[in-house]
Amino acid sequence: MAKPALASQPDGLRFVHQTWPRRVVFGSGASTETARELAALGAGRVLVIHTPGRAPVAERIARDLGRAWAGSISGARQHVGVAEAAAAAERAKALGADWLLAVGGGAATGLAKAAALDVCLPVAAVPTTYSGSEMTAIWGLTRDGEKVNGRDERVRPRLVVYDPDLLAGFPPAAAAASALNAFAHCAEALYAADASPLVRLVAERGAAALARGLESLAVGEPAEAALLEGAWLGGDALGSAAMGLHHKLCHVLGGMCGLPHAEMHAVLLPYVLAFNAPAASAALARLADAVGAGDAAGCTVWLRAISERLGLPRSLAAIGMPEAAVAPAAAAAARAAYANPRAASAAEIETLLTAALKGDAPADVSAVRGGH
Repeated sequence: MAKPALASQPDGLRFVHQTWPRRVVFGSGASTETARELAALGAGRVLVIHTPGRAPVAERIARDLGRAWAGSISGARQHVGVAEAAAAAERAKALGADWLLAVGGGAATGLAKAAALDVCLPVAAVPTTYSGSEMTAIWGLTRDGEKVNGRDERVRPRLVVYDPDLLAGFPPAAAAASALNAFAHCAEALYAADASPLVRLVAERGAAALARGLESLAVGEPAEAALLEGAWLGGDALGSAAMGLHHKLCHVLGGMCGLPHAEMHAVLLPYVLAFNAPAASAALARLADAVGAGDAAGCTVWLRAISERLGLPRSLAAIGMPEAAVAPAAAAAARAAYANPRAASAAEIETLLTAALKGDAPADVSAVRGGH
């Protein structure tokens, strides 16, 4: 029997909402339950993939796994390379692993996902930053300065364990940059054409939690739980909606220039929101309400102000982008296919990147028009 056509609602509402099987465990001390959670899912030989700075956490979990620990890979780094992914996949095969466990930030999760593309093993994650990658089916690989991204349900982690205690001691500036990466997920989900009402509610709640956590962080109050909640929700929104110009620019600049991922998100986001504001006023009004910023312009002002209060860089030049990369990056982004509420030509993207390179006022960007 044929499925009935999706009926439009009286107000014109029309959407498709897809969910995926996964288990999320959240709470203080939750990472101590990782081995038990994996055992309940039938894991018998777990390959642990971690960043060097998270070796103590990864080693503790490996001890908890006991005989189910197959081995470890240390040294995961951002912008996962093709050779690194291939080496991780071969290690998993050689060890007879039946699960991959990422312990760390987006670099560890990214390497586990890239390996999973090859070996088709389930992935689990214990995040130690606010990147949100652990909630998505998005993978990325970098080869010869070009970053390629895709979506594949085989890489979406089936188990995610969030433990705010693991974020204690995270330097405020690094925590803020990571949280603003998560905030970008919420922002772009709010104006994504394919986002369902539930995804938009999740994005709003995530943005509000992140704003609350960032304000607490700025005055030295505990912020880990609020920021991690926001990262979870932002990652969930990211995994359920198409990302736009902001993420495309970050992917291009990450591959081309090797810029630090979280800081790049933090610098670029106000500029992209200012650019998109004329075509996404309703969505950005919801974002502004979530953070108590009044309107879209106020939201970009708040983003820049909280970044300054937490000591983040204010320009792409400050994180290592050369001026010579602006034109080729703009051209590469303009050639790519991606969803965005406002069409962007290479000339407009170049104007946006030039402003971000110099740290000029983001409000100036939205008024600029170029050829299409």
